[in-house]
Amino acid sequence: MSLTNLNAEVPKPVNESVLAYKPGSSETLALKKELDRQLGEKVDIPAIINGKEVRTGKTDKCVVPHNHRHVLGQFHQVGPEEIRAAIEGSLKAWQEWSRMPAESRQAIFLKAAELLTHKHRFILNAATMLGQSKTCYQAEIDAACEFIDFLRFNTHFQEQIYGIQPLSNSAVWNRMEYRPLEGFVFSVTPFNFTSIAGNLPTSAALMGNVSLWKPASTAVYSGYFIMKLLEEAGLPPGVIQFIPGSGALVGDMVLKDKHLGGIHFTGSTGVFQNMWKRVGENIHQYRSYPRIVGETGGKDFVFAHSSCDQKALVTALVRGAFEYQGQKCSAASRAYIPKSIWPKVKEALVAELKTVKMGDVLDFRNFMSAVIDKKSFDNISRYVETAKNSPDCQIISGGKGNCEEGYFFEPTVIETTNPNYQTLCEEIFGPVLTIYAYDDSKFDETLKLCDETSPYALTGALFSQDRSVIERATLQLTHSAGNYYINNKPTGAVVGQQPFGGARGSGTNDKAGSIYNLLRWVSVRTISETLNPPTQYGYPFMEGK
Repeated sequence: MSLTNLNAEVPKPVNESVLAYKPGSSETLALKKELDRQLGEKVDIPAIINGKEVRTGKTDKCVVPHNHRHVLGQFHQVGPEEIRAAIEGSLKAWQEWSRMPAESRQAIFLKAAELLTHKHRFILNAATMLGQSKTCYQAEIDAACEFIDFLRFNTHFQEQIYGIQPLSNSAVWNRMEYRPLEGFVFSVTPFNFTSIAGNLPTSAALMGNVSLWKPASTAVYSGYFIMKLLEEAGLPPGVIQFIPGSGALVGDMVLKDKHLGGIHFTGSTGVFQNMWKRVGENIHQYRSYPRIVGETGGKDFVFAHSSCDQKALVTALVRGAFEYQGQKCSAASRAYIPKSIWPKVKEALVAELKTVKMGDVLDFRNFMSAVIDKKSFDNISRYVETAKNSPDCQIISGGKGNCEEGYFFEPTVIETTNPNYQTLCEEIFGPVLTIYAYDDSKFDETLKLCDETSPYALTGALFSQDRSVIERATLQLTHSAGNYYINNKPTGAVVGQQPFGGARGSGTNDKAGSIYNLLRWVSVRTISETLNPPTQYGYPFMEGK
């Protein structure tokens, strides 16, 4: 370990600019060249444990969701032996990594961010487009810009944390040391955001922790390229262990280990609740109480008032519900619209959706592509078929899917007269938006309905031009969403601008992309040094009779 008296300051972070990918632009040509390259090869993806590539022979395929006959490669799944090696190796790496000067850790992740601005940008964007069926623009926002922002802003937030110090006086010098957690952090990441897959293990690692990273099986392809980026940036072996495999097998072994220091999770509510339950069952054997941070499901709403800008509302519904096929945890999946404006909004919404193009991400004219896999396609189909047969519902747009070549499902809008219909309550995670038209006179009652209908509280949006209405609704919806938008769609949180996370059934609301998330990955030690210690035990009050 090197000793340093350096009091470094990280560069002030600025959000990465989103490239437009206009036809014929340099970024479009570079991205299409990389897409062709990746489509022309098959990658054999190993686990990466202690800096070494590990191939177990037990493999699964990486397929293209919008062309599921095309195999991008295969990945090797870890077994008990590899999981034990990952745990042991991470604990060994912790000894040096946890003591490494903050500026050395910062330098690694700042370099990763810089590499991602150019050399790795199109690699990771193309991998996200092909492996997760994101359009070029959605991939650019996610795999490039948001991940770059996480890496840069987190170093800035870390610096702020270290600067939070207690009061001292001339005789006593007090300070706080922000120690990493003892043990390892178990990072479990989803398929829908490459940036989240990168942020969960790296944010904990930045604070001096080591991480066992279990990526979603449907996003191992882009996850592998994240690991190659981090290795090129200088991440030491064993700090982040890349262990794709069965969630049940990996989770069972990791959650039993006494060195579990924390869980950093994004995924389904059911899986997260089961993990928390397992931690509770094993609580007596852990060395420390594990930190549990999770962002889970959502049933995100758009609530309109009759005073709203109707064109802005329709745009928000189309973008909020159907960008990335509704597979954002923040995606608008239910909307409450006054009956007085619903006929015009309905007409405009249906007309807009007729112009939406869906298909292969290689065609940059497409607004949507395929959902992630057959399981998701079937789940969406069941909800829509049930709605078709319900007397409470009418399909006003879309409603059809086709999975012969890719897992395509049309942007679908359900209108229901039942305010408690299941598609207003349950998470679908697909391109399905349910509309409930309410009586204008029942504005407050419908706000209460919106708040109580779903167990989730992730994102929500209010549309109104009346300030008194905005204030009234914002108060009534206080606990309905962790990210609340006024006159904008409920998606698109930007690192450093809208810290992201929800409560209730949507997670622990520890706000990714903020100082609050990073605080979860440290254990604070208070050090108090007395510069002029007392030499007698007595006090002045003892001098009297």
